[in-house]
Amino acid sequence: MESFMVVCTFTPETDMAEVMALVAEEQAKVAELKELGRIGAVYLSTRERGTVFLEVFADSSEEARETVVSLPMAKWWNLDIFPINAPVARGSAADPS
Repeated sequence: MESFMVVCTFTPETDMAEVMALVAEEQAKVAELKELGRIGAVYLSTRERGTVFLEVFADSSEEARETVVSLPMAKWWNLDIFPINAPVARGSAADPS
């Protein structure tokens, strides 16, 4: 399984009152996906930037997308999916310098 960072930005036409009405449902789904080992950390920057950052565990970026779109709030999100690579320790065999 690989790790992905999914950056979810709210579309401009999003009605934040509708979003807030789904908070409990969203939290329950996130808890379920965390138990299944499909979501790790969740970071919110909704007030300042309208952005949610999700750590997702999946076998591919398409599977990571499927996990995220299963969330209730995903209908308002644009998604950018990035594979996460562990930092290379300086001086290790993988360090090109």
